Amino acid sequence: MNISIFSIGTQGDVRPFIALGLGLQAAGHKVCIASGKTCEALIVNHGLDYAPLTADFLELMAKDPRALQRGLNPLALMSTARKHLKDMAQHWAEEGLAAAKNADLLLGNGMMAVLANSLGEALNIPAVETHLQPVTPCPDIPPMMLTPPNTPRNGKVNELLYHVLRAITWRMLSAAYSPVRKALELPTLPWYGPYYRQKKEDRRILYGYSPALLPPSPHWPPGVQVTGNWFLNGESKWQPSAELEQFLASGDKPIYIGFGSMLSDDTDNLTTLIYQAIAQSGRRAIIATGWGGLKASADNNPDILVIDAAPHDWLFPKLSLAVHHGGAGTTAATVRAGIPSVVIPFFGDQPFWAWRLEQNGVAPKMLKRKTLTAEKLADAINMASTPNMQIAATELAGKISKENGVQSAIALLTQWGLLTPPDVNDAPVLNDDAAYPKTATTV
Repeated sequence: MNISIFSIGTQGDVRPFIALGLGLQAAGHKVCIASGKTCEALIVNHGLDYAPLTADFLELMAKDPRALQRGLNPLALMSTARKHLKDMAQHWAEEGLAAAKNADLLLGNGMMAVLANSLGEALNIPAVETHLQPVTPCPDIPPMMLTPPNTPRNGKVNELLYHVLRAITWRMLSAAYSPVRKALELPTLPWYGPYYRQKKEDRRILYGYSPALLPPSPHWPPGVQVTGNWFLNGESKWQPSAELEQFLASGDKPIYIGFGSMLSDDTDNLTTLIYQAIAQSGRRAIIATGWGGLKASADNNPDILVIDAAPHDWLFPKLSLAVHHGGAGTTAATVRAGIPSVVIPFFGDQPFWAWRLEQNGVAPKMLKRKTLTAEKLADAINMASTPNMQIAATELAGKISKENGVQSAIALLTQWGLLTPPDVNDAPVLNDDAAYPKTATTV
């Protein structure tokens, strides 16, 4: 079968779908991933087809880093995001049609779920939503778009908030998708969006995160399933610099500090604060500058190594803990590596994942950037270094090692009648065991 996957955002939003695509390809299917140009090389280098979508989030964050700060407030983010998404989506209809050409199944991640569903509607192709964080209303899991409360909300209030946030989300997305649907000659969606057009029991959603980190809600219908993470393991073949290897071998396991694709609106001060906190903690550290959230210091400190980036599956098992932004991909990498976290959220769902790490005993309470001090960060690093958190991180990693999100997703798609098992003689040989770690767990 031909399968087209739609996912835009940072590389952390695309890597899981490369892993899923490799698993589907190994099962005998042909996979194309439609994404922004910044992810083209990553997709093609892993042997999957690529289709372009206009979506340059690096350029967007470079132009407006304060958008990240507003991202922790859905209402404040809405007007900014509406404009940027409307500009991005001008060619999504034609780009989406090209990406879906000859496809038998469409998968749409996050905000791309509406594009995949619209293309499926226009072309009469089945479409499945995929998400890396929970978006299905329920009384027991707080909405990931809001910072979780210190004490659980009333279930009915919690569920109501999901529906309010859906309306806010559609207000943000409608500026992009109304023209797309018009170009596809589809009817206009109602003011409350596409979320209530199907019966709950007919809607198919695959969640690519660990049920050990966040168990599925018992209130979700059968078509909503948590498969486990879709880990991209092939990058473990990455070769480090001699300097990095030497630093790792020259003392105690270092801590990691990096914010990936996040950009700060106050990079200089944040960097200074980080260096002060490292000094106060008395630990060795690797600082990853990423897309520019941190800067390299001119101070030649032998206990600090500055790098641009390194694959998390290679680096994190060699560390004692990680200070990061709480993105879904980085969070998954830390728990898989069995190391505690200190989370400083920038945007969107990051406070939610910080809360889940705290609830699982593998991170202290998240730190707010607005009130961050070197003392608070040093204290959090010391707390994350305690034996209790180290043990909890090891135990959580043990649970996750027994999951296989890729195989679980493929099994569910097959069970739902959306994947036809290919002739065994036509299936390609799997050269990298990354797509199939250990055993599958379907929730």
